[in-house]
Amino acid sequence: MAEEKKQQLNQLRSRIDELDSQIIDKLNERLRVAIKIGRLKSGGKIPVFHPEREKQVISNIVGHNSGGVFPKNLLINIYTEIMSASRSLQSPLRIAYLGPKATYTHMALCRHFGSAVEGIPVESIEETFRAVENGKTAYGVVPVENSTEGVVTHTLDRFVDSQLNIVSEIYMNISHCLLSRCTDIKAIGKIYSHPQSFSQCRLWLNSNLSSVEKMETSSNSRAAEMAAEEESAAAIAGKIAGGVYDLNILASHIEDNPENMTRFLVIGKDLCKPTDRDKTSLVCSVKDRPGALHDLLSAFSSRNINMTRIESRPTRKKAWQYLFFIDLEGHVEDPAIRQTLEELEETTQYIHVLGSYPVGSTVFE
Repeated sequence: MAEEKKQQLNQLRSRIDELDSQIIDKLNERLRVAIKIGRLKSGGKIPVFHPEREKQVISNIVGHNSGGVFPKNLLINIYTEIMSASRSLQSPLRIAYLGPKATYTHMALCRHFGSAVEGIPVESIEETFRAVENGKTAYGVVPVENSTEGVVTHTLDRFVDSQLNIVSEIYMNISHCLLSRCTDIKAIGKIYSHPQSFSQCRLWLNSNLSSVEKMETSSNSRAAEMAAEEESAAAIAGKIAGGVYDLNILASHIEDNPENMTRFLVIGKDLCKPTDRDKTSLVCSVKDRPGALHDLLSAFSSRNINMTRIESRPTRKKAWQYLFFIDLEGHVEDPAIRQTLEELEETTQYIHVLGSYPVGSTVFE
């Protein structure tokens, strides 16, 4: 009986080897086609990164896998890397992000674009925008809002003065870990973290490390770097930072809200074509008269356009004047949205479309 099982096992392993060979052959064939596409793009000066096309590819493979046993999230991860490799053979992408390495913004970049890109860490959101505007990088990744902490005001404010477009969005589940060179949580005498992470882990810290000194840092990645230099220090950061800085994970998922989510935007100079599910972002200011904001909102509701978010920010030019940042369901090429924007150009002081782009899906850390 044991010999029979051994033969069956060998047969199955041989079949796996055959399938692996076929997969490699098909991947190489796919990449050769991608190289030909890259040549056509280069001749027509077409961008290498096409969010709308990549969304279609993911939708196609998920649909083809319907009823299959391969987990959807893992299949998407695999194809993200396949598309990343395809892009790199067409033309390597340089992408700016709020660094240093192993920040959540860096993690969002890697999960969205795959590993075959060159991430360029910069020290601020301003520098991320400037890197793309100056052509140092093709795209940039910036955080725009967190489900518990609210909007990132620096990102919103920078859009007012920029001609860059939003070309993609990324929703990333933010899961915090306690990292340290120590192996015992009782040995920790100091914790480094970004202020937002301290806030997001308040209950856990009060229950487990209430008397330990807490030191604020510019980023969670910097916190991990500092913790790696001290024997009894710890950091709150993502698990990827533990690998980068050779730290032990003493506790996982220490955030108070398991639904803690951050939305990131990919910014670039391109304009996205419509897909089956898009979002449009814009910024505007209304005239100082009774009912002005009501008229703004009515322009959308009267055409059954769903407004998913509205955020007000001071104009920074005159006291008590505000800009409104608005997200809508749909693409700027949709007739209803196009008609609404034409109407608002006549009734608002200022209006600027920040981009129309595919609706993002959640990426889990």
